[in-house]
Amino acid sequence: MLGGMIGANFRAVVREPRLRWLLLSAVLAVAAGFWAVPDRHAITVVSRAGYWMVLAGFAGWIWSLRAVFSDARAVIAGRQWDPAGVAIVAAGGLVLLVHEAFGFKIVMDELMLLGTSMSMHVDRLVLTPLRGNDIQGAFEILDGVVDKRPVFFPFLLSVLHDVSGYRPENAFALNVILTFVLLGLTWSLGRRLAGRTGGALGVVLLAGLPLLGQNATGGGFELLNLVMILATLLLGVRFAERRDGASLAAFVFSAVLLAQVRYESVVFLAPVALVVIWVWTRDGRVDIPWAVVAAPLLLIHVPLHQRIFDLRASAWELSSRPGFTEPFSLSYVPENLAHALAFFFGRASDQPNSPVLSALGCLAVPFALLGIARWRRAPAGVPPASAVTAVFGLGFLLHFALLMGYFWGRFDDPVIRRLSLPAHVGFVLAILLVLPAIPASGFRRLVLAVAALGLLVRGVPSMAAHAYSQEYTPGRETAWRREFMAAMPRPDYLMIDNDATLWVTHRVSATPTSLAPKRRVDIAFHLRNRTFSDIFVFQRFNVNPDTGALTLRAGDDPGPEFVLEPVAERRLHPLTLSRISRVKEIRSAGETVSAPETVRAATPLSAAELERVRLQFLETYLKKLP
Repeated sequence: MLGGMIGANFRAVVREPRLRWLLLSAVLAVAAGFWAVPDRHAITVVSRAGYWMVLAGFAGWIWSLRAVFSDARAVIAGRQWDPAGVAIVAAGGLVLLVHEAFGFKIVMDELMLLGTSMSMHVDRLVLTPLRGNDIQGAFEILDGVVDKRPVFFPFLLSVLHDVSGYRPENAFALNVILTFVLLGLTWSLGRRLAGRTGGALGVVLLAGLPLLGQNATGGGFELLNLVMILATLLLGVRFAERRDGASLAAFVFSAVLLAQVRYESVVFLAPVALVVIWVWTRDGRVDIPWAVVAAPLLLIHVPLHQRIFDLRASAWELSSRPGFTEPFSLSYVPENLAHALAFFFGRASDQPNSPVLSALGCLAVPFALLGIARWRRAPAGVPPASAVTAVFGLGFLLHFALLMGYFWGRFDDPVIRRLSLPAHVGFVLAILLVLPAIPASGFRRLVLAVAALGLLVRGVPSMAAHAYSQEYTPGRETAWRREFMAAMPRPDYLMIDNDATLWVTHRVSATPTSLAPKRRVDIAFHLRNRTFSDIFVFQRFNVNPDTGALTLRAGDDPGPEFVLEPVAERRLHPLTLSRISRVKEIRSAGETVSAPETVRAATPLSAAELERVRLQFLETYLKKLP
């Protein structure tokens, strides 16, 4: 298949004028993203321009899709709908959504993404809020940081906020939509590769994966990542079939957005480039719309965003695993492979896996590679869908290899196993590539029956029990704190918590615990003046298994000056205790500095004097917001 890349047609392609403009655009984007902008300005550019760059890419994608699918009216009219496909996709989506409660499953990712979407919605800034306050009925973000996570998911979530009003639960609504889109794309690609049996098999295999259900009911960007991979692949198939400028534009803009979903998704730009080069050299001609020429410039902020890893040593989170000094190394591969096998074939109580998908995928991958090698002998007879899927297989292999060389690439870790989702989709595609080579249709239906049996016998019971999610304490802690919010009659209190972003995104005034000692005088002012109905502190204690003694987690102590009164606590893990306490008073040099003043009889003031006093107090109040 790739042999067509070289030959006489290649020289004709190189002489195309717009190709030179495209290469110049790519060079300018690389130069601006990696070298031209100084480090001290890079994060500012991302914060100020990131939203608008993604908006331009998204608008270009929608415009190109409209041009490509101009015959969509026929689809909407029902002439191209497959009722069986719709039923299978709907049933698969329901299986994934009904067994787990909606909530923030991977806290550090999902809350940071929600916070960034909040800033995008309110201020059009790429900023994760760290401090926020309700100021006379208007909630204001007071401080934040540019997060390391790519911004396409927060952008889409901000669009949902724009059209429906801001709600934290919009993150769950977006993932519900993406769940059905993902299964629909899987059905469509499966039909192209292996007929209706292939489409049904792809949907059933994914619907039987508890890990997918866990993410479908969460607020993370994993579902969007899978959707964009399959959408880009299908648009690549259409480009290989049509070979026109409109299809190329849709394909390229989809790849531009895919690269901005997760850090690792940039590797899929390699198969996108190979598909484009293959089609051009096969035809000996190039049709490049001017929008495609400008597309690389929309990725300038991506390398600028990655400067965070250079500017903040903590961004790699190497401290999470003591003893590791390099984020990537070949020495990590053997151990990570062992953990990958432990995840793919672990017990239902330990891992949200699908042994049926893992077994079929591991069997299919070598046969798929063998089949691809045989295609090179007669590339002209390979269907475009199979050819493009095979090229995208390179992206899945690169993705898997990258994670196996990552210091924290343990698929059986509660936080990391979501990174295995692209590998599971790769398994599904390998199975669908091999399926047409099975001559007996009865045997193909047997494979489908085995997948359905795996869903019923292993997938559904595992999702219903979701025992694998109980060991991730931060997720359960977040759910408990959201219960606390729901139980409060009004959000007019202040919460001191190092996970302040959780409270800010729910429009509750909050400040990090690390700032509380520095802002002790200001917090005392608010406690004295009753500007908040209450001031609370969230803390986690570690429990000594021998003595039962409680030890406060590092970073959760606001200082000895804060006198606390417990109001709620819960044992979410055998060796931890989570507690919310009320700040009763604040002391300084042994004396209380937060006690309210004695109530005095009101002194009549003129309207002018009253306004002066009000403005003076408001100015002091704003300066002392914690």
